[in-house]
Amino acid sequence: MDAKNIRNIAIIAHVDHGKTTLVDALLRQSEAFTTKQEVSSGLLMDSNELEKERGITIFSKNAAVKYKDFKINIVDTPGHADFGGEVERIMFMVQGALLLVDARDGPMPQTKFVLKKALEAGHRIIVVINKIDVPSARPEWVLEKTFDLFLELGATEQQADFPVLYASAIQGKAGFTPNLAEMQNVASLFETIVKEIPAPVSKGESTQMLVVNLFYDSYKGQIATGPLVSGSMFKGQQVMHMRRDGSKIPFKVTSLMIFSGMDRQETEKADAGDIVALAGIEGVQIGETIADALNPSALPFVKIDEPTVQMMFAVNTSPFSGQEGEYSTARYLKERLEREILNDVALKIEPLGGSDSMFIVSGRGELHLAILIEKMRREGYELQVGRPKVIFKEEQGKKIEPFEEVYIECPESFAGSVIEKLGGRKGIMEDMKTEKGVSFLRFSIPTRGLIGYRAEFLGDTKGEGIINTLFKGYEPFAGEIKSTQHGSLISYESGESNMYGLLNAQERGQLFIGPGVKVYEGMVVGQNAKPVDLEVNVCKTKQLSNMRSKGEGVSEHFDTPLNMTLEECVEYLGDDELLEVTPKSLRIRKAILSKVDRKKAKA
Repeated sequence: MDAKNIRNIAIIAHVDHGKTTLVDALLRQSEAFTTKQEVSSGLLMDSNELEKERGITIFSKNAAVKYKDFKINIVDTPGHADFGGEVERIMFMVQGALLLVDARDGPMPQTKFVLKKALEAGHRIIVVINKIDVPSARPEWVLEKTFDLFLELGATEQQADFPVLYASAIQGKAGFTPNLAEMQNVASLFETIVKEIPAPVSKGESTQMLVVNLFYDSYKGQIATGPLVSGSMFKGQQVMHMRRDGSKIPFKVTSLMIFSGMDRQETEKADAGDIVALAGIEGVQIGETIADALNPSALPFVKIDEPTVQMMFAVNTSPFSGQEGEYSTARYLKERLEREILNDVALKIEPLGGSDSMFIVSGRGELHLAILIEKMRREGYELQVGRPKVIFKEEQGKKIEPFEEVYIECPESFAGSVIEKLGGRKGIMEDMKTEKGVSFLRFSIPTRGLIGYRAEFLGDTKGEGIINTLFKGYEPFAGEIKSTQHGSLISYESGESNMYGLLNAQERGQLFIGPGVKVYEGMVVGQNAKPVDLEVNVCKTKQLSNMRSKGEGVSEHFDTPLNMTLEECVEYLGDDELLEVTPKSLRIRKAILSKVDRKKAKA
């Protein structure tokens, strides 16, 4: 297809503002969409199991729709700032973006983040005010706030003069006025994309493709995806892999594909401007260039923001090691982590102290690293991880650390508790508004002050608060933060938990396990009500005798144990604790299991 009939566009927005739902509407109403691709329920683009469960986009994905004589390549991007690396690199793949804004909430923290990246890339933005069908929609107010955000982020005069559409993505409708009754379909959105988004321009005759995404196919091997910036590419062509270290490796394109609907379609030739996927290359990394074999020339390397949080990943050393996972050795752990950095440019991995079984994994935030852990455990890996820590830097001889902008929405009655807690974590309140009994707070706070706070926040606001964070940048070290230390209930011995032992232990705090659970010495079985560690014998059994008293056991009641998710377990971890992760279990444990050894270490 001629480049002038191609449009490459990214869909960007805050979490849960309807990006993936809108892509579904565009796919279903496109001319090339077939009934074979229909699904009875769920979103077409959220194909990953984790995405379906959480209802968020984690990995950027490509699709292509046909509208009249035009081909529109669409890239669905994550809205969460922890996956900002995906958004940043996608901006090199497209010439414009659809910015979705919720018709009730307006621009949110991550709206600011993704829009900033799109404006920095110089892209044309089409604003879509989505969810106008909700009763509390206020599209005029949202449009005003969106325009203010464009000006705040330094948009050019041309970028600030953006086209606006109104939509209900879930109903598959869009139009130029916020009147849902006048809308029939999303044709007006297709027309606006074709009219407003510029066609890709070839930068020359010589083949140049930027690798923006990687996939693995069990039959074709590693598949590299990205825009064909200049020239053309055909199946069987000899090309040059321009590596980031400056070396050049020739290879042959064994398979060339373009996107059609949600699928990759084999083609003999592709021209500049299209987004292509090619197989036959091993060891390629995101940001590298595939160039002409005779006249190789590398494109500028994709620069990504640095990680801000790190965690220790290590081989599982608990007494239950190797019992529940398929891959539990150091070799498997190292290979899996090395494979991950090929696909995730925002991730960094380095051995800890030269060890082959312990690694420091750095990412954009707790969720970024938690998703990696969850993916690994579902693939059959066993490992143990440490508490998240922020990455400090030195600038002009001074210590600096990452800061976050925190946006909080909570009932007015809970605002005082939130302000007090964040103040104790070195948070500085920069704005506060109250509307109809709801407080809107904005803080600037060190990233380390937020570690472990989310669970506390939900408790303080009785589950009615909403918290959003956005990376602000590096600022001078804010000083020591006196975080509230929790105390753990630690298993006294190895064995199987028993109801008699649990009933005695639950008087000391909140238990994490029920009866019939295998435990080992040093395993954390609950949280102490006091901020000190306490050893409990949950395996203790009652001595049997033939004597019974009237009413014995009637008043005993066992409270439901707290079943924590992976993110909650990571937030709970203390400095001397580890999280044992297996495909079947999540166990919090002390780094030093033996009581005697722990005492020696403290001495």
